[in-house]
Amino acid sequence: HPRLCRFAWALMAVLVCSGTSSAQEVWVITESGQPLHGAHSPTRVIELDAAQRIEAELTTGLPSDPRQAEPIVRRRLKEGGPALQHRMQTAYQGITDAWSLGITTLPAVVVDQRYVVYGEANLDQALARIARYRKERP
Repeated sequence: HPRLCRFAWALMAVLVCSGTSSAQEVWVITESGQPLHGAHSPTRVIELDAAQRIEAELTTGLPSDPRQAEPIVRRRLKEGGPALQHRMQTAYQGITDAWSLGITTLPAVVVDQRYVVYGEANLDQALARIARYRKERP
């Protein structure tokens, strides 16, 4: 559905708002099938596949004719209301933030939007590595 894809990207552009963050934030950037574990709780969890999952919810079972599909998607968006809009905004903002940080590998643990540990599924160990690095290079 090329028309629906254009619609989704247009909607994303409208929904995405600029994110700001304060120091000492811990972000976990991952996908739904790659959760991190540990005693620490991240400030934010970004699942890069969240937008795809929402899009799948909106487009499941649509007719192949875009003229028939469009009102169904519009109805689903309306029925989802503010909760759906918030989920979409959060999902696309996460993608934007991960992209702006240059995240290349999942999972990624990001501290203060400056320090990144890639591929570590244990949040505690990732944070310990970042703390050691910061201590060694004040």
